[in-house]
Formats: sequence, C-alpha cells, structure tokens
Amino acid sequence: MQIDSPKVVTVEEMRVERDKLVAQGKKLVFTNGCFDILHRGHVTYLTFARNQGDALVVGLNTDASVKANKGDNRPINSEQDRAFVLGSLRAVDYVVLFGDKEPKDVIAKILPQVLVKGSDWAHYVSGRDVVEANGGRVVLADMVEGRSTTNTIQRILQARAKDEAE
Repeated sequence: MQIDSPKVVTVEEMRVERDKLVAQGKKLVFTNGCFDILHRGHVTYLTFARNQGDALVVGLNTDASVKANKGDNRPINSEQDRAFVLGSLRAVDYVVLFGDKEPKDVIAKILPQVLVKGSDWAHYVSGRDVVEANGGRVVLADMVEGRSTTNTIQRILQARAKDEAE
C-alpha cells in the first residue's frame, strides 16, 4: 500500500534531503519510535524534538519491527496509517520507515546533527555513538506523565471489560 504523504521518504531520499539541509546550514534532528496510537505524550515529544533543530525526521518502526519489539498484539495501527498520521503533524518534516529492531543503521545513513530520545531511554540510546562521533549531540526529552500507548490500550481494555460486565 502506498502512503499518501509527501513527508514519507526512503532512506536514500532522506540522505539527499539531509545534504541539502546541511548545505543551507540547517540542523537535522532525528527521533524514532512505533507511534502506534498517537496521544498527547507523542505530540509533546515530537514538538520538543522539532525544536532542537531546523527539520525533524521521524524513524518509524515497520509493522514487523513493532511486533519484534512489542509482541504479536502490536501494532494496533498499520505502518501506512502511522506514517500518514505522523506526516500530518506540523512538527514532523520527514518520516522514514525502518525494519530493524533498532534505528542505528538508519541513523548511520542519515547522520543527523541531533538525536532525540525520551528520558525513559537514558540508559541506552541507539545510534548515540554514531551521532556523537560525527560531532552531533543527543538530547533526552522529558516524558508526559501517564501518557503512553500501553496505558491507552489498558484503559480501552478496562472500559471494554466494564461494558461487558454490565
């Protein structure tokens, strides 16, 4: 299925865009995730990431890599839908899908100047070594308390169980 968003690009297309941005003296920011059920925490996080530079590229886990990371019941939304929604956000300039469990290879190909990850990943940021070796920096973003896809799914399941019990 084709993703109907001009912001969704291949890694190769993103490399070309990165070179254009660097030539213009602009700073490219990278972050990644599953972004399965978009919520306030995601939007706050993506806005924070975008504010760290001039353009934000979001590395989006494919359906297969979400399953590898989160289990067989995820993702809830397809990679096409997740990419389309992310591409609709003002804070997001580019979306690149990747199928590995971690984004390190994509980061190594794109070479962003800034890598943003949630503070819950402070113990390990995939691609940190690549970004820092190229003179870039890693920024940890504060998380919005109580906002996560897992929490959203749990609330839905609890509401469903309550409805079925009534």
